[in-house]
Amino acid sequence: MTEKFIQALKTGEATVVDVRTPMEFMGGHAAGSINIPLYEIEERIEELRKMKNLVLCCASGNRSGMVAEFLQSIDIPCYNAGSWLDVNYLQVA
Repeated sequence: MTEKFIQALKTGEATVVDVRTPMEFMGGHAAGSINIPLYEIEERIEELRKMKNLVLCCASGNRSGMVAEFLQSIDIPCYNAGSWLDVNYLQVA
């Protein structure tokens, strides 16, 4: 993860988006994260475009990696942080 995104996480200036299903999200998620499931990403592009320091996560980094690739391909800066547990760790480390 780049220093910019780590700093944004630590200072609370990152927008953390968890792309798992709502049921998975309810079972646990990174502090302060919002849930935009993978299947809703395309219909919520304009909302995502407005977010600053966009950090994506899921259970393992696979789904958030796919979303990161897609968003970057349409010029939305973001970072795939992998697991939501990793994001929690970075927020307090």
